[in-house]
Amino acid sequence: MTLVNLVSTLVITSILAISVQAQNHKRARDWGIQIGVLKTGASNSITDVNGISVGHSTIKKGDSVNTGVTVIIPHQGNIFQQKVPAAVYTGNGFGKLAGSTQINELGNLETPIALTNTLSVPAAMNGLITYTLAQVGNEKISSVNAVVGETNDGYLNDIRGRHVTEKDVLSAIQNATTNNVMEGAVGAGSGTVCFGFKGGIGTASRKLPTSLGGYTIGVMVQSNFGGVLTIDGVAVGEYLQKFSFSNELLNNVDGSCMIIVATDAPLDHRNLMRLAKRAMLGLGRTGGIASNGSGDYVIAFSTNEQNRVLHQTNNEPKPILNIPNDATSPLFMAAIEATEEAIINSLLAAADTIGFKGNKVAALPIQELLPLFKKEKK
Repeated sequence: MTLVNLVSTLVITSILAISVQAQNHKRARDWGIQIGVLKTGASNSITDVNGISVGHSTIKKGDSVNTGVTVIIPHQGNIFQQKVPAAVYTGNGFGKLAGSTQINELGNLETPIALTNTLSVPAAMNGLITYTLAQVGNEKISSVNAVVGETNDGYLNDIRGRHVTEKDVLSAIQNATTNNVMEGAVGAGSGTVCFGFKGGIGTASRKLPTSLGGYTIGVMVQSNFGGVLTIDGVAVGEYLQKFSFSNELLNNVDGSCMIIVATDAPLDHRNLMRLAKRAMLGLGRTGGIASNGSGDYVIAFSTNEQNRVLHQTNNEPKPILNIPNDATSPLFMAAIEATEEAIINSLLAAADTIGFKGNKVAALPIQELLPLFKKEKK
């Protein structure tokens, strides 16, 4: 075996190991932690919203490189030709969310959403642009609003090396799936840190009863922020004496959180903005503080087919479905609960990680915490 083949084999083996670990982890509900009161979707994942797929490219080289790309694809058609209603809400704007101004100006999303690290936003944009230009039917387009969110993974990753490439983005799109979404230290969550513990990618969903519309709300997060960790109302960070500003260690650093909220409910840009705002309440319920140096953004979109925005039109008015304002509250509650649970799932799925310059971040010690939840139930 040549040296090149050996290195390739080792890289592939490590990626497969990460995939197995991410797929076999226990989530909050597996530990008996029931967050919220609404029922989850079938998979308790953003992909419970019909048509959505998620893909990851995980880049791990030795200890120094822990990064990647995660893509969320709103539907399986040509997204540029059939755009989806969308909105972006800024919780705290210390971030580099590419494409946000056009979403809020026009009220729609025309590419998949890519998540990556701070210095790889340009590479991710290139990947989304290449993907969009290559789709059948897009031969004449000359403008693409690529949407890329980020968090800074520089504590565990050689971020200045800019290891994410356009090919990694295209690979994540190609391997996107509508089920079995991996969580934890995968894709864009490979090098993130949350509440001083290993963070990552997390997801959850809620399914409203028929009496409240029967809609599904799915959330995916890239967790990389601080505060005082709370899980289902239990003051975990305080119990562990590990929380922001408790000392001068890692848990004092700023960070960011990207939150993607998807629903099949017929919502326009205005009500999607209202929905996006509620996701920040879910972040707050976990103890996040949206610190000065944190880029906390929510991208919300609706997959409802009747409300898709066609790129090719005859300039005639188009009817839009929009549920009444009085019917939005259950969706708001669902977004709050799903965001909270997605963040906790991102922590539970992660493992101890040694990264750049030997920096170490431990996973959340869930076994140590279980008695706290039993006590709360009593």
